[in-house]
Amino acid sequence: MSAASRSLAAMAIARFPTLVIDCPDAAALARFYSALLDWPVSSSDDDWVEIKADYGQMLCFQQVEQYAAPDWPGQEHPQQMHLDVVVDDLDEGEAAVLELGATKHEHQPGETFRVFLDPAGHPFCLCSS
Repeated sequence: MSAASRSLAAMAIARFPTLVIDCPDAAALARFYSALLDWPVSSSDDDWVEIKADYGQMLCFQQVEQYAAPDWPGQEHPQQMHLDVVVDDLDEGEAAVLELGATKHEHQPGETFRVFLDPAGHPFCLCSS
């Protein structure tokens, strides 16, 4: 067992998972969930809105062009969500998730986060703290 594998058993790689929901209008969907959950908007820009509970749980809404609503339970337009998790160090987090079986996606649209695919192909992001 490698040193990284041993350390994985001792501590989590990441913390504070955040569900990110793709949608045609981030502000409108955030208002809906904000009212539903009584969580205030904590951060907002043109295409990204976050709502946050007083105990720290957060939902994020990402506006996407040419949004196609899910056709659940069908798979022609599957559900559009991904998981964001916070890591102390992006390089160390990357090495750890790659060892677990993740794949780094070729498209990296930002500098404060990195996009990976889980072993089943679902995207998730490691975000700097």
